Amino acid sequence: MAEHRQSRKRRYITWGVAGAAVLAGAGIAAQTSMAATTWPAQKTYTGRAFDACTAPSLAAMKAWKTDGYYGGAAVYVGGKNRGCVQPNLTASWVKSVNTAGWKLIPLYVGAQPPCQTGSSPEKITAATATSLGATDGADAVAKASALGMKAGSPIYLDMEAYDITNKACNDAVLAYVRSFTKTLRAKIYRSGYYGFSSSSAKAVATATDKTDLPGNLWYALWDKKDTTTTDWPWGATQFTGHSRGHQYQVNSKETRGGYTITVDRDSWDAPVAIVG
Repeated sequence: MAEHRQSRKRRYITWGVAGAAVLAGAGIAAQTSMAATTWPAQKTYTGRAFDACTAPSLAAMKAWKTDGYYGGAAVYVGGKNRGCVQPNLTASWVKSVNTAGWKLIPLYVGAQPPCQTGSSPEKITAATATSLGATDGADAVAKASALGMKAGSPIYLDMEAYDITNKACNDAVLAYVRSFTKTLRAKIYRSGYYGFSSSSAKAVATATDKTDLPGNLWYALWDKKDTTTTDWPWGATQFTGHSRGHQYQVNSKETRGGYTITVDRDSWDAPVAIVG
């Protein structure tokens, strides 16, 4: 996310790490290929959404909802690499914005790739990828649950750009992602993943082994196109059944209802949090 973990300059540099892709895994198939469990019905939102580094105040959220342009909002529920403090993000805030009509998108900034340039409070290693994925997955569920986001909600794992042609690095990332996803599903939370269409999302989309990969893909492709279909980078039959999100513009400074917030814009057709 713009300025959420990295500087704006670095985000634009790292975004172009790799090229085009062909998808390897179907969202719905991956999401439903779980142990026989009674899952809450998916809560789907289709429309415009935004993500901001810090969850806005309740007053700002109510004003922006009245404006009517956005219906969904992504919030950073946790992760050691979460870049901004969250003074507004409480269970009370979640309940209030849900009552106001907002559809919330939980985002968790977990461990980052071992080959990613720069420093991160938490990085994946080949030796710790699986155990770290399980620990972070459990923490993500605990953080979302504490905010009032119930079982059946999705949690989207934020993985920033990295060199996916580095096999050792990519293998470690995918091991972490699989472990994180498996842990979420064991706790009856849906798996989602945010990444770049040229790198981190591509790694998941083109993985030969689809086992325990996320069932919902939120791809960053900053083409300013409000769509999850016409610019979808991979096979048209993949991640269908309301399993796609598209971050199409970043660092958009907008004033709505008297409140100015810098946001990233998203086109959404995927699960959102179950609250209430």
